[in-house]
Amino acid sequence: MLGFLACMLVVSVAASALSDPLPSWEESQAKRQILDFVGRVTARGGAHFVPGTQRIAVFDNDGTLWAEKPIYVQAQFVIDRIRSLAPQHPEWKDKEPFASILKGDMKGIAKSGESGVAAVMAATHAGMTTDEFDKIAEDWISTAKHPTMGRLYTDLVYQPMLELLSYLRANGFKTFIVSGGGIEFMRPWTERVYGIPPEQVIGSSGGLKFEMHDGKPLIVKLPTLVLNDDKDGKPVGIERHIGRRPVAAFGNSDGDLQMLEWTCDAPATRLCLLVHHTDAEREWAYDRSSRVGKLDKALDEATAKGWTVVDMKHDWKTIYPKEVKP
Repeated sequence: MLGFLACMLVVSVAASALSDPLPSWEESQAKRQILDFVGRVTARGGAHFVPGTQRIAVFDNDGTLWAEKPIYVQAQFVIDRIRSLAPQHPEWKDKEPFASILKGDMKGIAKSGESGVAAVMAATHAGMTTDEFDKIAEDWISTAKHPTMGRLYTDLVYQPMLELLSYLRANGFKTFIVSGGGIEFMRPWTERVYGIPPEQVIGSSGGLKFEMHDGKPLIVKLPTLVLNDDKDGKPVGIERHIGRRPVAAFGNSDGDLQMLEWTCDAPATRLCLLVHHTDAEREWAYDRSSRVGKLDKALDEATAKGWTVVDMKHDWKTIYPKEVKP
């Protein structure tokens, strides 16, 4: 009898998991709004039905799909690249912002401004082929660990958002990343981590040039910036790469505001969602005054326009696939 009851319990748990596509989400308003939206746009013959070809969902990456504190992941990649290349550039010891990076002086790095950022990006992201950079990025992301959690960065993706990505794809959505991060930095690993292939990744883009080297065709990365895929650059990137206005957009900061405005300023049914970082115990709590992932104007817009706001502390049962604390 006990064996039969145990078997029935396993069956019941399995059935419950199958019936709930978002098991890491609390039964809150945010979850209900997501389920309601998907139900309406996929109900064939309904007033809000959206054909499969138009079911485009766009996701910011940093702070929306994975952790972005204490600094953006790609910023740490750049710092590590500068340190690894420093022996080949002894002049960097006295040249900003390289000198500040090598000393770990974050204030000194910040003082270099946009020109300093451009110099660092040129030194770490240009002057090589795209294949060479792909390998550098993939090797780094496969081994680099978060500075305070001691875990691989790919362990710090958000389990509820992984479930949301899978749920949308199961309902005929095509999911895209639209991030301020570098497009070539993300493409080597997003399919493995998020199930999003490289052709569905949009990010800040540098110049590229086709060249022949010893009879072999290559694409070489240039130091010029073609698209800054942040803030008002995000709708431009969407239009340039996708050519359709999304029906759903997901972000977490003021850098995503224009993307959400572009998505939800349309007469048809739309879903715009902000991830609000409110859990200082399991992750971090920050919004209006944060230098990384600042959420101020977008939070006000969400309230004014009725967008969905996810309270991480109360709306998510778990944060990471394997729970860790900062």
